[in-house]
Amino acid sequence: MIYEINNLNFAYSEKNILNDLCFKADEGEIVTILGRNGAGKSTLLNCMLGLLKPRRGTILLAGRDISKMSEREIASIVGYVPQIHIASFGFSVLEFVVMGCASRIGLFSKPGKRERMDAEAALRELGIENLSDKPYTEISGGERQKAVIARAIVSKPRAVLFDEPTAHLDYGSQLLVLRIIKELSGKGYSVVITTHNPDHALLLGGKAALMDDTGTLITGSVEQVVTQENLSRIYKADVRLEYIENVGRMSCVYSNL
Repeated sequence: MIYEINNLNFAYSEKNILNDLCFKADEGEIVTILGRNGAGKSTLLNCMLGLLKPRRGTILLAGRDISKMSEREIASIVGYVPQIHIASFGFSVLEFVVMGCASRIGLFSKPGKRERMDAEAALRELGIENLSDKPYTEISGGERQKAVIARAIVSKPRAVLFDEPTAHLDYGSQLLVLRIIKELSGKGYSVVITTHNPDHALLLGGKAALMDDTGTLITGSVEQVVTQENLSRIYKADVRLEYIENVGRMSCVYSNL
């Protein structure tokens, strides 16, 4: 088991955000967390990264209490793909990905040949080795998201957390990122992704977790959790699930405006 979360509670000041959350994520497993804006999805990921301290409850990472682990120890096991990444400097894509090796080199050490080779391998894995020398600030949104994913996996973590990774991408780039997530799962990575789009859970399969406005979580298989009743309740909209015969899968649709 990579992640095991038990009775997790978190509050900003006196406002409860997460209430008695429980779920698990194993190697090669995808967990898609769905919920409205402000429900607490990003807060949950920050707790899983050790950046926020819960009021109570436990988060076990690879069998260890995350509250007793250093940032470097956590980063060696977990890669992170943020919702938005804005580069301040025109690093090359290769230099940008090499930065993901920071968790395994000394505080006053510089990346060496090994880190460069691992970064090149991560770029090849994402199919963007041709961008190696291009400035990170000058590549497209889809290419940039691939570079961020390469940086997240360059240190060979066991889990990767994605915070709404398709939020600012065009439709084709969204599908590309979802395909990459599916491939990472097939390679044994434990993947946790937050999203607003129920179709993402339907496409990715595996587990789903539905977060409501009270910060509670319903978890289970996608088939168990992503239902018409649950989606309509969470999103407060006339949401329907329909089987699309031409593509051979369920899809989330809604009535006319």
